[in-house]
Amino acid sequence: MKISIDGRGATWYSGTGIGTYTENLLKELVQIDNSNFYNIYWSGDNYNSLQKHNTKILMTSEKHKRFFEHNYFPCNLQKNHVDLYHIPQNGIGFTPDISCKTVATIHDLIPYTMPHTVGKGYLIKFLKEMPYIINNCNGLITVSEFSKKDILKYFPINPQKIFITPLAANFRYRPYRKDRCKSLIKRRYHIQKPFILYLGGFSQRKNIKSLLISFAKTYKNLNQDYNLVILGSYKEEGKPLVKLCKDLNIEEKVIFTGFIEDRFLPVFYNACDVFVYPSLYEGFGLPTLEAMSCGTPVITSNTTSIPEVVGDSAVLIDPLNLDEISAALCNVLNNKCIREELKVKGLNRAKNFSWRKTAQLTLEAYNKIVNDF
Repeated sequence: MKISIDGRGATWYSGTGIGTYTENLLKELVQIDNSNFYNIYWSGDNYNSLQKHNTKILMTSEKHKRFFEHNYFPCNLQKNHVDLYHIPQNGIGFTPDISCKTVATIHDLIPYTMPHTVGKGYLIKFLKEMPYIINNCNGLITVSEFSKKDILKYFPINPQKIFITPLAANFRYRPYRKDRCKSLIKRRYHIQKPFILYLGGFSQRKNIKSLLISFAKTYKNLNQDYNLVILGSYKEEGKPLVKLCKDLNIEEKVIFTGFIEDRFLPVFYNACDVFVYPSLYEGFGLPTLEAMSCGTPVITSNTTSIPEVVGDSAVLIDPLNLDEISAALCNVLNNKCIREELKVKGLNRAKNFSWRKTAQLTLEAYNKIVNDF
């Protein structure tokens, strides 16, 4: 079987869920599959790990992406008699001129369910292109049972055409010595106190506002003097949150770190006392799995796909109930036994997920789509 994969998202969206998914899926596919041949459309550097006897890296240009999507890709697919073309980034880039069978990974339908939380340009493009993508692809891949149900709610297609391949945490997300991680955080980022951690972006759907208000209500009831550490480059989306901290009189207790390199994220997970993720909507919710893989206690939402990922290994809260978030913070942070129990449960739960499994399930989907649809 000849398979072409649009791998450009691995570099274009590096650090995001789509970028992480594309990068790790490609790396694992070329490791486990020696019989099929892969054409990988790429942009940028860092492709050495993908170079195998049965792969070919085809370089593209972001500046001329419309030319590649509408002209080069269709011609290349036809010229090389490709059997299946996979578009991992929600199918964006799919065109009518593709002659082979196609599969798109639809990570979520946030522009349909929470349109006010995405940028206007992306919203217009997504709503315009998604009906064509879903109705014309031979198969769809998604990352959770919840996302599959969401797709079927908006698009009544054959359910057998949708394949579920859960995500995984990178190998770097594992337990390290907590004292060494805390020492590194102190030296490099000057965070001296024990801390609560949030990371995962600043979209309105991430619901950081509720976390800040709950922390403001709770911090005086905690057994230790905690900081709330919020990772990531917040730009315009985060400015109202900085102002909210001032209004709540917690600006000295909340630390906005700005951009943090990926290699330091496992250090933060290991150094914190609890990871809180009060998101309103997730197609999967990868940060919760990353935290559990590090042995970090997790407080997270009881909505959308998140319970499917964490099972009974996290404290689940209604993300819109401030009292529930506050109570969960108190219960976890003031009780070492609860933290230890969550650590053990989380590590065991995380063992159910791996990028190798994701790749194996994806390869099964490829074979099914090519042979049956």
